[in-house]
Amino acid sequence: MIRRLSLRWRVAAAFGVGLALVMTVLAVATWNLTTGYMLDQREQSVTRQSEVNVRLVDAALADDSEGLEELLTGLATGPDSSVLLSRPAGWLTSGRQVDPAVVPKGLVDQAHHGVAARQRFSADGIPVLGVATPVGRDGSIYVELYPLLELDRAFRYLSTLLITGTVVAALFGVGLGAWAARRALRPLTALTEAASRVARGDLSARLPDQADPDLAPLATSFNTTAGQLEQRVRRDARFASDVSHELRSPLTTMVNVSEVLERRQDAMPATAQRALRLLRSELRRFQRMVVDLLEISRADQDEAGSAVELVDLGELVRNVVDSHPSSDVRIETGPDTPLVVADRRRIDRVVANLLDNADHYGGGAVAVTVRRHGDHARIEVDDAGSGVPPALRERIFERFARGLHAARRDQDTGSGLGLAIVADHVHRHNGHVWVEDRPGGGARFVVELPEATT
Repeated sequence: MIRRLSLRWRVAAAFGVGLALVMTVLAVATWNLTTGYMLDQREQSVTRQSEVNVRLVDAALADDSEGLEELLTGLATGPDSSVLLSRPAGWLTSGRQVDPAVVPKGLVDQAHHGVAARQRFSADGIPVLGVATPVGRDGSIYVELYPLLELDRAFRYLSTLLITGTVVAALFGVGLGAWAARRALRPLTALTEAASRVARGDLSARLPDQADPDLAPLATSFNTTAGQLEQRVRRDARFASDVSHELRSPLTTMVNVSEVLERRQDAMPATAQRALRLLRSELRRFQRMVVDLLEISRADQDEAGSAVELVDLGELVRNVVDSHPSSDVRIETGPDTPLVVADRRRIDRVVANLLDNADHYGGGAVAVTVRRHGDHARIEVDDAGSGVPPALRERIFERFARGLHAARRDQDTGSGLGLAIVADHVHRHNGHVWVEDRPGGGARFVVELPEATT
């Protein structure tokens, strides 16, 4: 699959290609105009010089002068120029010696028909402008080859200059496009950062006020939406907190009454005893749900998080496991356990909830492993259950997902909030949590947090 360029580089490439096309058009126009003008000037100069030389040669042929060869030698204007005279008896040459066969046949044929002609070609590796003119009355043809070395060097210099200018302009266009795209997309970068903060739970994130009339509505709309979302979350959190507090008093009364009844259950009929056990089970689940709701409401009302500190994950895990009812859990840590910057209370709750989840739904926790994984720290909690089906591995971290637990594991459905609290606390620390199969059977819950930099 071809990876698509980012918007910034697409804009930079568009600038580069656009400026390259403009410079190419200008370069082609400059080349055509300049080379055409220089060639025209050279041809005019050659034509005038050739006309003078033809008159001299024509006069020498008319006088049947014996100094024709000396005249031809004097007509050679430089070491690279050549003069050729085609006579019925053969060719006479002077100047730079060249084979008469290098002269194009078409050029000589035009002169034989009484028409003066000129043509550019290469004679023994040197670019020349050949001029052929009929002279005398015996069908002689005067041919002069004017070297174009200086003109050829000028053309090469001009082509190099134009190509280099086009390439430099394209690179400049890319740089200009990248700079313009970076400045144009700066508000979008700020929007992305603010949206990421909101997604991580920081509902206080806002965009700065914009003076640009095109960007001001965007900033205003985002800030209004974020503000309304923050108010709604706070209202929901306060509602959950208020409801939980209101439920604690009647719940405490019901728990006390159930304890009194439990102490006297021997005097009850068997049916009443079963009803009492069912009531006690539901009350325990109700208690856990109220406690979890209070935890969630406190977290939702404290988006900025509590004070963080440098936490040794190995020490934290050992303390939580030691205080947990399941004392036979194996702890595996390396000699140098990772450190994280975190809210200790929330990470404690994460480990405790994972252990509770293993006890209630996974046949008990088997091992807890703390180790490094790249630049992250990992906590792995293994249980002895039947594992989690792949289709449910994301949904079990949603709130009130107890029905999913019951569908795959034990009968105690719990409050359905324990793993949701785990996911919430981990995400507030810019971490990730997921579940996978444990080698040998069971489930492995993995918490990954950014390791503290030293």
